Amino acid sequence: MAKEKKKIWLAVGVFCFIIYFFAAARPVPLEMVLVPRWLSSLESDYPVLTGGRLAETADVSDGGVDVDSGALFPFALGSRFGYVDSNGRFSINQIKKGEIYLSENLWSEYGTEPERLEIRGKFNEAALTVEDPRGYPCFLDGRIFLVGSEQNSLSELDGSGNILWTYEFAAPLTCIDAAAGLVLTGSIDGVVELLDRNGKRVFFFEPGGSRYAVIAGCAISRDGSRLGIISGIGDQRFLMLERFEDANGEYQVVYHDFLEDGFRRPVHIAFIDRDRQIIFEREGGVGVYEIRSRRGTNIALEGEISNIDSIGENGIFFVINSISAARKELVGLRLPGRVVMRAPFKSADAFLGRSGSRLLVGGGSTLASFELEKK
Repeated sequence: MAKEKKKIWLAVGVFCFIIYFFAAARPVPLEMVLVPRWLSSLESDYPVLTGGRLAETADVSDGGVDVDSGALFPFALGSRFGYVDSNGRFSINQIKKGEIYLSENLWSEYGTEPERLEIRGKFNEAALTVEDPRGYPCFLDGRIFLVGSEQNSLSELDGSGNILWTYEFAAPLTCIDAAAGLVLTGSIDGVVELLDRNGKRVFFFEPGGSRYAVIAGCAISRDGSRLGIISGIGDQRFLMLERFEDANGEYQVVYHDFLEDGFRRPVHIAFIDRDRQIIFEREGGVGVYEIRSRRGTNIALEGEISNIDSIGENGIFFVINSISAARKELVGLRLPGRVVMRAPFKSADAFLGRSGSRLLVGGGSTLASFELEKK
């Protein structure tokens, strides 16, 4: 009886969340609509489907098996983290006990100076144990890296935990990205470096042009042919670099934009929409650079960017703004720069994830799933 009452109250609570979430929302244009699929409480085992039905589920970490292994999304929201499938069922749903690094297939939890790193998979299976790592894990482009404890070195590990190579930097790292067998890094001294698959430096760049030299953000395209950089403080700048074969394969600056004083913290930046655009955080909103037309667009938004959609397919891109400590707003953008949806919600924490047409939004202790559909 108590279990049935729990289900009823969960359904009522989720229904109220749906009403609140969409009451002030402006819809995505008619050709592309955002359709709710399910909501799931991180504190409950019962996701609620679109029609209001409670779906039975199980946590694989507790021995359950009723999870779609082909579509698991990593999430981190509030004090919890894990993986959830396309129907709102968890393979992992755990409380954080330390720092977490989470990727599509691997995760690791660690302390300030870990003596051992336990790297696990998305079904909570043991993947790798690293003794005396002297650093922290980083999973990018299907590869396993260790960032040194002083943040001034980077090592790659093989599947057995053996170190393949180590690269030492002149100053602490501030950003890192990887694609196409390349590793892009930025450091606090304003230096950008690109390493090949064997850890050998193949490109070195100092953007300069600011009062304080620091690399606040960096991103590399999927084919490795383009680099996006957020550089300096006062003025902060966005720079776009491309690799040209007629210049001996060197990367050259093809576009830059001054971003006023800039942020004194890491800045969101990502290639999206199958590398057709690059988006980046700037004071008062986001910037979008369109690769083909070589044009930049600024989109004014209230508050600061809390989360970004790093996929941005079908010409639609999403961000979550932090209006205040307890107020968030999901914003849908029609690329390259038109706001087409706003949905405010109350939460101190937020999560945003995307895979193709599936969008995951989280606030408080609730995850919600939406599907982008053409109508």
